[in-house]
Parts: sequence; structure tokens; C-alpha cells
Amino acid sequence: MPELPVVALVGRPNVGKSTLFNRIIGRRQAIVHDRPGTTRDRQYAEADWRGMTFTLVDTGGLEAFTTVSEAPAQPMAEDSAAFIREMRQQVEVALEEADVIVFVVDVLAGVTPADQEIADMLRRTAKPVIVAASKGDSAARRDEAVEFYNLGIREIWPISGMHGSGVGDLLDAIVEALPKQIEDEEEDESLKIAILGRPNVGKSSLVNKLVGQERVIVSPVAGTTRDAIDTHITVEGEPVTLIDTAGIRKRGKIEHGAPEQYSVLRALKAMKRADVVLLLIDATEGITVQDTHVAGFIIDEKKSVIVLVNKWDAIEKDTYTMNEYTDDVRKALNFLPYVPILFISAKTGQRVGQVIPTAQQVRDERFMRLQTSEVNRIVRDAISKQAPPIKAGKRLKIRYASQVAVDPPKFLFHVNDVELVHFTYQRYLENQIRAVYPFIGTPIEMEFRPSADERERRRGK
Repeated sequence: MPELPVVALVGRPNVGKSTLFNRIIGRRQAIVHDRPGTTRDRQYAEADWRGMTFTLVDTGGLEAFTTVSEAPAQPMAEDSAAFIREMRQQVEVALEEADVIVFVVDVLAGVTPADQEIADMLRRTAKPVIVAASKGDSAARRDEAVEFYNLGIREIWPISGMHGSGVGDLLDAIVEALPKQIEDEEEDESLKIAILGRPNVGKSSLVNKLVGQERVIVSPVAGTTRDAIDTHITVEGEPVTLIDTAGIRKRGKIEHGAPEQYSVLRALKAMKRADVVLLLIDATEGITVQDTHVAGFIIDEKKSVIVLVNKWDAIEKDTYTMNEYTDDVRKALNFLPYVPILFISAKTGQRVGQVIPTAQQVRDERFMRLQTSEVNRIVRDAISKQAPPIKAGKRLKIRYASQVAVDPPKFLFHVNDVELVHFTYQRYLENQIRAVYPFIGTPIEMEFRPSADERERRRGK
């Protein structure tokens, strides 16, 4: 899958970056799911316009060095040097990651010294820069946007993020400036394994142990992002790419303006390239809220995953320790009941030899396809054991089922009435499928549609 281009919104606080971000994402129906145990405080999301998909980043939300509001900004003539330094750091990070930069300014405030500071930096880059003159809520305000041509940037688009006026034209300009999404000349057929987790859980140590253990490293090369490093090895004749990523910290522990603020975005980009994700947990600290947060990112991307409990050598153990720890992990990650858990030590090499074979198995499960006859047999058996629910005197009937996709596996159920499908019965059906074919480490998608005869019957009414 080609990597998505990145569009970064940069600018002073209170100029309307977050409002514009929410306008674009809300209009394009960004994918943001609430799941138990995860935090939905991300400042990026996928968006699309005119068939072009891209990752949109709100740098204002990431820096958060002032309270974000949509009130008119105060004049910036008295900005401190420290403020400018923070802004410079933030813009530099955005410049490094972005394919297109949208410089958001405030029509009400006009051109400020901070705007000039940022514009000077942007003009020195080779990145496409588009100015979004925010808060242009009237024709008179939009006319005032011409002042921003003094910044020396050619493309100025007056908009109102609050009301949406001009945003479509801005998106047209963004799409026009994005790099064209083309397939790689040479397809990489290796098993790609991304390693995610909090800082200091042992990600790099695990990579070193895997590479040293196999002793067949081909070449370490820089990945597609600054903090994702690809290492190529061969395991029993199969090429494997290990993708090491920066640790994902809690937002409150990240220094304002620091490049670490983009660790989540970089990890996400690495994840998109991966066939299997390894989620590392520190055994000495136990599973934390931040571990569940990282797990939420993985499941949002519908990636196959293995949980690795690292530093197992540092734990005092008895006969029951591993079972008790497994129960704790299963409880905390109850939205990932299908994932395998390995207890390893990257330091001593304990069970590290099981990691890649398990990843190979999980990858194979992700591409498993069941025969339609077998899917329907499983469904019939499930119905015989537990009848579908009844709502308002009407019972759910499953006419037909089949697996329609892999990577990840997707099952389509033709039913008499989609409204009768309760999430508990959907979960029951998934569990029944997994009881026969576990699809280890891999999420399953399930879709319910009215059957053909039901659609005809409705048309006749």
C-alpha cells in the first residue's frame, strides 16, 4: 500500500487551525473509533478530497503551549523571544514530516511579526506552502486577506473554518499540490514487522537480538520517517523487514515543540507499511494505560498484532506467575482477545526465537480464506446453538454468509433485516468463527446487508 502523503496545519495559536482541522475531518468522515481502554486525543486523521487520501495533522493541538480557543488572537507585537523559539521548533518538525504545508493565519489580526517569522522559514523550504486566511466569515473580511500576499507566499485562500466557506477551494489547492500516489517500481515482498511501544520497553534491544540471533543481516537502511529504521534480515529463506519506531509517550510528558510530538504520526506511518505489529510491554512495570493507548492505534489501523511481554528475566516467578500475568494482559486488552502473548527477554534471548515464527503464522492467518460452504456450516451450527435475537416480535434471519476479503479477513452476512443485528450476536458469530478458525492475532471485519429477496420485497411495497 502506498504511504499516504502528509498535510500539516501550522500557524500561531488561536488562528483557527483546530477549527479548520475539524471542518475537514468532519466533512470527510474521518475514521476515529471509541474503544474500551483507549484514548481518543490524537491530532491527526485520514482525510480525502476528490479521491485523494492524505493524513492531516493539526500542529496547534500538538504544541498546546497556550490554551487553544477560537477567540480573536491578541496582537503579536509583544511576543517574547521564547515564544518565537517554540514556534520555530514546531514549524521545523512540521516541515520535516509534511508533503504540503497549510499556513493558517488570522484575517482579524492581520499580518503579525510571528506570521512573518514563520513565513520566512516556509519560503526557504522546497515544500508546497498554501496560506489559509482564517476567520473570513464575510465578504469584507475575505477582501482583507490580500494583506497576506506581503508574506511572500503566492497562494492565499480566504476561508471560514467555522462556517465552511472557502474550504472546498482550499482542499482543491491542497490536492493539486500533493505528490501523486504511485506504486513502487519494485514490490517489496518481505514480511514487514513493525515494533511499537512506550519508550524504554526494549524495542531496539529486540531488533538487535533478532538480527544477532539470525546472523543474516543484509543491510540497515533508513526508513520512510526519521524515527522508523528498517532492518532487513532473512529467516529460513524468507526476507523479513524489521521496522523499529520511536517510543510513544504520554502527551503530558512530551516537551512542547519537541520532535517527539510526532512520534505517534511516525509510528502510524510505520504501521501502515507493516504486515504484523509487535506491541512491546515492560514486564517490570506491568501493562499501563499508555500500553492500551498504543494498542488502540494498532486496532484502529486493523493491523495484525502480537503482544510481547519483555524483560521477563527481571520478574520473580513461581508456577502461577505467567498465567496471572496473562490474565492481567487479557483483562487490560479485552478489545484484543485474539492476540497471542509471548513472554520474552530481549536481553537474554529468552523465547526471542519464537517471535518471527509467530509473526509468520499471524501473517498467514491474515490471508486465510474460508470456503463459502464452510462459512455457512459454521453459521448454521452457531444458530442451532444460540438462536438469533428477536426485536419487536421479529427474529433476525441469516440467509447466507461468505468471506469476501482477506488482509484483514472480512465476512459478509445477508440477513432479513440489518436493524435486528445486535452487537452481542455479532460478537457471538465472530467467536464461533474463531472457535473453528482462530485467525490468530488478526482482526475480523463483519458486514451485514439485506438479502436479495428482502430488497426485492421492500421495492414491491
